[in-house]
Amino acid sequence: MTTPTWQNDPAHALRIASAEGTFDAYLARPDAAPRPAVVVLHEVFGVNADLRATCDELAAEGFIALCPELFWRQARGVDLSVRSKEDWLKGIAYYQAFDLDAGVRDVEATVAAARALPGATGKVAVMGFCLGGLLTFLAAARTRVDAAVAFHGARTEEFLGEATDLDAPLQMHLAEADEFIPMDAQRAITAALAGNPRVEIHSYPGCRHAFSRHGGLHFDADAAQLSRARTLAFLRRHLA
Repeated sequence: MTTPTWQNDPAHALRIASAEGTFDAYLARPDAAPRPAVVVLHEVFGVNADLRATCDELAAEGFIALCPELFWRQARGVDLSVRSKEDWLKGIAYYQAFDLDAGVRDVEATVAAARALPGATGKVAVMGFCLGGLLTFLAAARTRVDAAVAFHGARTEEFLGEATDLDAPLQMHLAEADEFIPMDAQRAITAALAGNPRVEIHSYPGCRHAFSRHGGLHFDADAAQLSRARTLAFLRRHLA
């Protein structure tokens, strides 16, 4: 696999060391410091243009943003297109072989690196999409983060037994017409988290999976704008 351009750019590539190996993360910095950090967790397509754009947007809003390559144990530099059938198949193969427990440990290592970055305040949130959304939920339950934002985390309903371990403010975004998270699963998620005052769940009528993805097939401009505004307000509130 060809090394993505960003991994050769010292301004955007951050090498993260963990007890299990080293991996890279895309890094975007705001103009001023000190600032809180947001660890952005990708979908099955790796650290692609969509996720890099998300990091750049967060940096423009005053956050240090970094997106680790979660598939590094299988392949380095995964950067797939959502509009390529071949890339979809590659992404699904990575997803099916992915070790969630190892992924959470990688998130924890990335959060630790984010806390120690020059110009960082030490406050760190995790924000993820689909696979990254599930990992966000698990990281909020298993590790120490200051806030968590999960977008359409597929399979979250399978791990609701860990909901009582949530130790951080959590914001969730669910698309009512999500083809990967049926309404029964959404109801189970909502019911399991209803008693936690630190959890807020937002539902988007008529929207399908990945409604906020840049250039996605199911992009919904109004819902994407609303979810972005809610996310920024949530991050500012808990990372201040």
